[in-house]
Amino acid sequence: MSNLYGDFNQRIDYVFKVVLIGDSAVGKSQLLARFARNEFSLDSKATIGVEFQTRTLVIDHKTVKAQIWDTAGQERYRAVTSAYYRGAVGAMLVYDMTKRQSFDHVARWLEELRGHADKNIVIMLIGNKSDLGTLQAVPTEDAKEFAQRENLFFMETSALEATNVESAFLTVLTEIYRIISKKALVANEENGSGGNSTLLKGTKIVVPGQERPTGGFTGASESEEDGLVLLSMSYRTLVTIASLFMSFELEAE
Repeated sequence: MSNLYGDFNQRIDYVFKVVLIGDSAVGKSQLLARFARNEFSLDSKATIGVEFQTRTLVIDHKTVKAQIWDTAGQERYRAVTSAYYRGAVGAMLVYDMTKRQSFDHVARWLEELRGHADKNIVIMLIGNKSDLGTLQAVPTEDAKEFAQRENLFFMETSALEATNVESAFLTVLTEIYRIISKKALVANEENGSGGNSTLLKGTKIVVPGQERPTGGFTGASESEEDGLVLLSMSYRTLVTIASLFMSFELEAE
């Protein structure tokens, strides 16, 4: 279904905006670096404002550019980052498995996300730093229960060891693709069956002096008659314009 990287010579079929949210120091930037560049830095600094990186990959033979936005978790940047929820179709809601407080704040982050983003946004709850298992302060069952209650995907990851990072992002991106493809299929079916005929229906304009004869055109359907009327009008218009040009030429001589 999914390839790790797309061919950069291919045209982009879809661009999916995904936001990373959660408290400061839970590892959002490290998750992004691991997914986008397969890198991990022990000297990572707190994100200031908003940053984003991209990665191109192939899902179901379609080239998708994932545009991942890394939002600062500090309170003083909350007003800045809220604007970046707009247009997002996916979100990674991250907490630190070794810090209970970061998990307790997840509900607040989720409320803010749902207040600004599209109602159909795909959300993955991520418990990061699974490599620090001996320091785990958030039981896996607690996170699973919260994810099920809120209808979220859930995974535990380690950006340091690259555990489940690829899988988490691909799960979200593939689900976004599935939803968008389904919507496109439904729209095509409606158009094909006339279910959305308003998109295809033209507007009839009656020009004074060009009304259709009451008897109509013998042997033609209504749509064919409309076409013939327009053709007749266009022909008469062209003849009139040609006559005017001829008159100008005669006067000039």
